[in-house]
Amino acid sequence: MTLRIQQLRRLERIPTSQLTRTLLQSTYPRPILSNSRLVHSSSRQNDSVHSSPPVAAHLLSSANVPPTTPSNPVLCRLPTSNVLRSYLITLISSSPTLLTAIFNILKKMLDSKSALTNIERNPILSLLLKSTFYAQFCAGENKGEVHQTAKVVRDTLGYDGIMLEYGLEVLADEGEAKMPTAAETEKEIEVWKRGMLDSIEMMREGDFVGLKWSGLGRHALHLLQTNQPPTPSMMAAITAACDAAAAKNIALLPGAEEEITNVGLEAWCLDLQKKYNRNGRAIVYTTFQCYLKAVPKRVAALLEHAQKEGFTAGVKLVRGAYMRSEPRELIWEAKEGTNKCYDTCTSALLARSWNDSVMPPSGPKTPFPSADIILATHNLETLKMAQATRQSQLQTSSPESLPRVTYIQLLGMADEISQQLVQSPEKEKDVTAKVVKCMTWGTTTQCLNFLLRRASENKEAAERTGDTRKAMGSELWRRFKGGLGLN
Repeated sequence: MTLRIQQLRRLERIPTSQLTRTLLQSTYPRPILSNSRLVHSSSRQNDSVHSSPPVAAHLLSSANVPPTTPSNPVLCRLPTSNVLRSYLITLISSSPTLLTAIFNILKKMLDSKSALTNIERNPILSLLLKSTFYAQFCAGENKGEVHQTAKVVRDTLGYDGIMLEYGLEVLADEGEAKMPTAAETEKEIEVWKRGMLDSIEMMREGDFVGLKWSGLGRHALHLLQTNQPPTPSMMAAITAACDAAAAKNIALLPGAEEEITNVGLEAWCLDLQKKYNRNGRAIVYTTFQCYLKAVPKRVAALLEHAQKEGFTAGVKLVRGAYMRSEPRELIWEAKEGTNKCYDTCTSALLARSWNDSVMPPSGPKTPFPSADIILATHNLETLKMAQATRQSQLQTSSPESLPRVTYIQLLGMADEISQQLVQSPEKEKDVTAKVVKCMTWGTTTQCLNFLLRRASENKEAAERTGDTRKAMGSELWRRFKGGLGLN
């Protein structure tokens, strides 16, 4: 172990240009001269969808990446620039002290008005952030760039699709109690609607679009927190988004928020599921945060509604991002409680069978409904359990008869897990299972603000990147040795 640490430290001291040349030569049949995602050049002042410059040929061809075989390492599909960037970013994020410092620096830059430190006014600073944090987690600024990134994710890295989130949010700063005027509310709704329709327009059939109902604005947040229905204007925008998604067979994934908001969120989602989740497929999902003790019963209640009213339940499970701000009595006492809750809900959904925790109010004799499932997690043990369940089911059932399940991880995170799912020998047989990467689109400022908010909501998850750092370090070392002819 000591020797390995010394090897990695020596690796980090090698000049980046020399290291990259050596690693690229060890992995690809010809040099790659740029990062896996081009530096974006569109105007930062216009949020609408634009065309994109021609895409570099190496980004669109899997010829640069060795074919995946059982003898190839799981990360062999990733371009070396991605592996190196992932290693450096996870090296930072796995240190609470470094991560806090980076958060503070980025926040000051995003709030700065100075020509020297403002991201929009300093081209050097903008280029640096675009080629590091933005390139790691974000899809692009416009339609062309998003399509370019999505093509790499699908064709080169082998994912079945993408989940796209718009980086612009229209909520007021925390602590602002002033309610918006009617004109401000209409403007916030229109911004949300435009971002949603642009996101849906960029997606392919079978893809996913993430959203927040509170993104409709401050008035929407107030309605959600007081468990009131959307206004006619909000409902018109929501319907426009749902109709556009249904027309392309794209699923909408509203995110869960703080518990004070979730009752309203789940009520809005339920009404939309009843309307749109017909014809045997979910268009609208409800997200459940498994750190909450009440989640198994709430999942069961949704499933019972689906059974009685004849729609397909859309269930997205996450571990959750607001634990620090919730009333303590609402959440599990330890992480093990959250993990057990997540796995218990997953087991019931995959098996289409009630269990002691996921039990409808009407009792176990209630038939289990049709349900589409999203497991949004980086937890390897949960994913192993889910895959084992699916493989056991495939021994006795036809693949088409199993519930649709989608595994989602964030772009730029947990690639060692995502690639294991993509390259699993059994994946070809499991035709109703998909592996998807979640990514954000928008300008540099929009996306970095979005990512900082998400990281602040779930800072503990941002710090739990040690496994990814180790995996990327091992892959870098393997490629470096290959460049020296030592493999």
